[in-house]
Amino acid sequence: MRTFYPSDSCSKESHLNSLNPQSWLQVERGKLPSSASSSAPLCRESFIKVPEPQILPHYKPLDYVEVLAQIHEELESCSLEDRSSLYLLQYQVFRGLGETKLGQRSLRSAWQESTTVHEKVVFGSWLRYEKQGEEVIAELLSSCGKYSEEFVPLDIASYLPVTSPEAASVKVKRHISRNVVLKIEQERIACDRRKIASLSAPFHAMLYGSFTESLLDEIDMSENHVTPSAMRVVRDFSVANVLIGVSKNLLIEVLVFANKFCCESLKDACDRELASLVSSMECAVELMDFALEESSPTLAASCLQVFLYELPESLTDERVVEALTRVNRSQVSTMAGKASFSLYSCLTEVSMRLDPRSDRTLAFLEKVVDFAENDRQRVLGFHRLGCTRLLRKEDREAEEAFETAFNLGHVYSATGLARIGYIQGHKLWGYEKLTSVISSVSPPLGWMYQERSLYCEGDKKLEDLEKATELDPTLTYPYMYRAVKLMSEQNAEAALEEINRILGFKLALECLEIRFCLYLGMDDYEAALRDIQAALTLCPDYRMFDGKVAARQLRTLVYEHVESWTTADCWMQLYEKWSNVDDIGSLSVIYQMLEADACKGVLYFRQSLLLLRLKCPEAAMRSLQLAREHASSDHERLVYEGWILYDTGHCEEGLQKAKESIRIKRSFEAYFLQAYALAESSLDPSSSSTVVSLLEDALKCPSDRLRKGQALNNLGSVYVDCEKLDLAADCYINALKVRHTRAHQGLARVHFLRNDKAAAYEEMTRLIEKAQNNASAYEKRSEYCDRELAKSDLEMVTRLDPLRVYPYRYRAAVLMDSRKEKEAIEELSRAIAFKADLHLLHLRAAFHEHNGDVSSALRDCRAALSVDPNHQEMLELHSRVNSHEP
Repeated sequence: MRTFYPSDSCSKESHLNSLNPQSWLQVERGKLPSSASSSAPLCRESFIKVPEPQILPHYKPLDYVEVLAQIHEELESCSLEDRSSLYLLQYQVFRGLGETKLGQRSLRSAWQESTTVHEKVVFGSWLRYEKQGEEVIAELLSSCGKYSEEFVPLDIASYLPVTSPEAASVKVKRHISRNVVLKIEQERIACDRRKIASLSAPFHAMLYGSFTESLLDEIDMSENHVTPSAMRVVRDFSVANVLIGVSKNLLIEVLVFANKFCCESLKDACDRELASLVSSMECAVELMDFALEESSPTLAASCLQVFLYELPESLTDERVVEALTRVNRSQVSTMAGKASFSLYSCLTEVSMRLDPRSDRTLAFLEKVVDFAENDRQRVLGFHRLGCTRLLRKEDREAEEAFETAFNLGHVYSATGLARIGYIQGHKLWGYEKLTSVISSVSPPLGWMYQERSLYCEGDKKLEDLEKATELDPTLTYPYMYRAVKLMSEQNAEAALEEINRILGFKLALECLEIRFCLYLGMDDYEAALRDIQAALTLCPDYRMFDGKVAARQLRTLVYEHVESWTTADCWMQLYEKWSNVDDIGSLSVIYQMLEADACKGVLYFRQSLLLLRLKCPEAAMRSLQLAREHASSDHERLVYEGWILYDTGHCEEGLQKAKESIRIKRSFEAYFLQAYALAESSLDPSSSSTVVSLLEDALKCPSDRLRKGQALNNLGSVYVDCEKLDLAADCYINALKVRHTRAHQGLARVHFLRNDKAAAYEEMTRLIEKAQNNASAYEKRSEYCDRELAKSDLEMVTRLDPLRVYPYRYRAAVLMDSRKEKEAIEELSRAIAFKADLHLLHLRAAFHEHNGDVSSALRDCRAALSVDPNHQEMLELHSRVNSHEP
């Protein structure tokens, strides 16, 4: 599901009404002919509205490189106890950059570096939550004999120090008897006076001090609210220092008694015994209040672990939420120790994804602020608090929170202040606020101009949006606004061209939705159907028009206006679109085929391949798992299991699954998986012959031309690596015969290795002409031409896909060769501003080192090592630069 923070907090009512499909739906149900749409009560451009950009509830520093470098530097010298909190901050930086995998790696580092059991529990549970849906991977690993002990519940008691009984020095008076009878109601419990006295200072004072009881052989304990059974447990513990076979209710009573009489070792023993009994959510809910009231750390932490282990479901239980929110500082310390900030950061993250407006989220955020230990933690707490307050329309409180975060140095919080100003009727103030921010920062960032565009109109607005795109081409709002504006001006082709700019490199649901609406406005139902089916592939429960209408409902309505395809038609369409490298079109066809009674396993597998191409790894994994569920045979299921394992980094286990599949039945996909995994993972040159043999075996098995073309293409790549160019060329030519268009790239490489750059250039030109998604083709063609043509091709790559880093590195290197050091660094900085890329940071660090700017080089080295701590070349550069630092 898309996480969406509506922008209604800063708009007038007219701005709040997002896409309203009702009039259009009436037309499509046949109440009005489509030719009469111009007379319908809702004109085309009026039902296409662009939601304002959300204020992201993330930590977004002005210079994330500087912050990552600072974190890395602190990690090099800080105490072990501080490392986990620094990795948590690193996680928040990556979260703000949208780098999900890097953020998860930081959480894993925080978990690994934890020095307390409370941190282990919090970060382990957080990681478990982040990796929801990956349970199947653990299951598959166990089927291969590999078992993971990660993130399993911990034995809390084993991590906490045991409270040993104090060895009391007792001076025995002659008239004091060795034994004493403790009377409770009508029962008399004989005890060893010395043993009972050793339980605590109060007992010692009572039995050997100046109190009257020290002279008595029988003491009445009836007024101390303890039962005879509990007192016998106390007596037995005083002798053996162990609790055996004591029931839960009796343990509770004894613990209360131990607390009252300061019997620390007895209390600790009861605490641990009760903790061992916590095995369910009901039990944890029942015992948490007691644990906090009696300050029982082992029991409280054990109950907390159950709550966290069951995230996010546990946060839908009001009793759990109440236990976690209605606690004072001392009680939180009992429950979470020094991990209090980390705990409420985790709970906030989960709660905001469930419902950012809820009272629960607000309560957790207030705890985050309360337990923040430094300004960087306070910044995140107050900014997030402002976002939630704003969604709840609590404008005054939101303003206070944003103001605090802004004053602490979080400039991004100015977005919240500006929106609140606009709500209050101060549109000019919002414009001036952002202008002040822009003028005070060098260089400014894309989000600043995007935000300022909300507070102006006409040419000024468009200028700001163009500047926003120039500085950060990944921002979706500018493209969406320009596309809708062009459509309102009856310039449909320009509108489509604008929205296609971003969909060419970023498959954003909100952009697909806008393009869907543009196609509806043009009565192009086939194209509209393609986009809505692609959106449903990415998010099966997607809702359009600001969440008002299920996309499935609209898909049904649009489908009535397109020609139905037979199964054969669908396969022909898929073949056509796959050959043209039309990945979104291919996704749509597969979605349509899955709606029918088709071979779903194969189709879900094809879907996963496309989603990986489109840089949607989470959706791709979901499709792979669906392929596994719908496999028509055991040998087919094993292949999909192998791909799941391979794609999650378990190559050996993936190969094992492929071999198991082949033992059942020789198949194209099993051989292909084995060959692919071996080629990608093996560093042994001799493995090439094995890969060739496996691909040849695959080609002998039945399959369709789409997959045969891929196998021929891969086989050609192996032959190129082995310098068998004639065999490679044959493979690529045969792949092209079955319209595997990407084989042009392999054939171009063969021409280049034969010293025929002109033929290589022409081959890549053919690929560019055929493929719809051809940024990579332009990039590859740039290697086969002179500098000026290469520069032109790489400029085209950046226009088509600004996230591809090679063009920036190439241009920077050319500038550096021309001794334009400043311009070279600016070229790299342009991309680094919106993409945390190791190679860009590495090259910029090298440039800084060349220029003698040691501090800047060291900063980039440290930031790059935050992105990849084990990159060998980066480690070497960091070591060299670090040795030059004064």
